[in-house]
Amino acid sequence: MAPPVAVSPLIKTARYSALIAGIIYGKKRYDHLKPIAAEERRIEEEEKKIKEEQDRIAKQLAEANEDTILK
Repeated sequence: MAPPVAVSPLIKTARYSALIAGIIYGKKRYDHLKPIAAEERRIEEEEKKIKEEQDRIAKQLAEANEDTILK
């Protein structure tokens, strides 16, 4: 097997610079999207509660209509 080739310092610097820039970008992007996602989860939770309440009411009405003595 051939011995490893020495990598240019310019290439090493460029690689580590790109890595650090990517980490910084990812952190900023995460901080930007986190509150948006939290708001979406809150809205979905409220909608789920409303839907469950509507389903419960519909079920109660259906049961009330079934149990009549006028059949």
